[in-house]
Amino acid sequence: MTVTRRNAVGNWRWKICALLFFATTINYMDRQVLGLLAPTLQKDIGWSETQYAHIIVAFQAAYAIGLLVFGRWIDVIGTKKGYAFAVIFWSVAAAAHALVRSVFGFGVARFALGLGEAGNFPAAVKAVAEWFPQRERALANGIFNSGCNIGAVLAPLLVPWMAIRWGWPAPFVALGALGFVWLIFWRIFYESPEKSRRVSPAELSYIRGDESESASPKISWPNLLAHRQTWAFIVGYGFTAPIWWFYLYWLTKFLSKQYDLDLTNLGLPLVVIYSMTCFGSIGGGRLSSALMRRGWSLNAGRKTAMLVCAVCVVPVVFAPHAPNLWVATFLIGLAASAHQGWAANLFALASDLFPKDAVASVVGLGGMAGALTAMAFSESTGFILETTGSYWSLFAIASSAYLIALAIIHWLSPALQPVKQLN
Repeated sequence: MTVTRRNAVGNWRWKICALLFFATTINYMDRQVLGLLAPTLQKDIGWSETQYAHIIVAFQAAYAIGLLVFGRWIDVIGTKKGYAFAVIFWSVAAAAHALVRSVFGFGVARFALGLGEAGNFPAAVKAVAEWFPQRERALANGIFNSGCNIGAVLAPLLVPWMAIRWGWPAPFVALGALGFVWLIFWRIFYESPEKSRRVSPAELSYIRGDESESASPKISWPNLLAHRQTWAFIVGYGFTAPIWWFYLYWLTKFLSKQYDLDLTNLGLPLVVIYSMTCFGSIGGGRLSSALMRRGWSLNAGRKTAMLVCAVCVVPVVFAPHAPNLWVATFLIGLAASAHQGWAANLFALASDLFPKDAVASVVGLGGMAGALTAMAFSESTGFILETTGSYWSLFAIASSAYLIALAIIHWLSPALQPVKQLN
């Protein structure tokens, strides 16, 4: 019945979602290269755990700045131009890593990459808000956000292969070039639903069918921060984003140390983990959408899906003491999968609670908070590992962060009441 309904109204919005998915895939492939090459580069360049943490923090600091700036800027200039600029910026920065040979040089390259990559999520979430009705947004967010996972699956397959054959600079250049290929399709196919010649009147009516919001032409950060709904999103992102960063940058090092894996045999467990996250990203979004189709309220559907995800993260606390590689792989894969399901619903909250012309700004604020907390967590991780050598406390924090975040979200916005007027 659902498929028939979608076919009757048209499905161009799902092709737009595919564009967002591929951009996010490229974004994460570019981001993942350093983490995959970290053991090799650590030997070649000789950085310590603390210096590696500083390089990561350089990315995160720029990401925080970029999210705040891009979030507001994309709301002002529009999704098409803002997204294109971000992809150009981060693709050049990704390729530039091939030119550096020092800790400072990698710090500068990561800072530039962080500035550009920050534009991806505000632009993609805003595009979903423009192109999808409320009941489909979590699923659409889950689909495009699964690009993170596909990127994280493809990178371990491609990066070691390229690095072994052509040297470690090759993956930075090759994957950085993919962004320019994507830009060709973005320029040809993306417009807002009202301007697109490929959207039928029936599909446009379906997209706009549940709207009751009015435009908010004068949006400012103080206005947004005055609302508890903004803080609900900030808390949700700020508490949990550091956990994903931890997996992204330290998972390779954890597996390498714990199970004595090198560049040639790290790929399979990473592929398994990030393949699992694909199911979590789409499944988490589909769960809340399915509950809402069955008559559950927005509040009950979103929070139930987020609770399921938060509970699935808890067992990761046992990963450092797993009896073998594959038990650890399953526990981390389950937690990472649940994170992506959480993220799909969290991004949907931004478009649930705010008018479309404020969504990118809200995502930017939350993303900045997440990047700042991730910076603190990264520095702490470097210090903890250098002084204790143990990952247990880090996985313990990861296991509890989501339940704490959900409790605070519920306190801040018990009914998920949308903000109707920002000025």
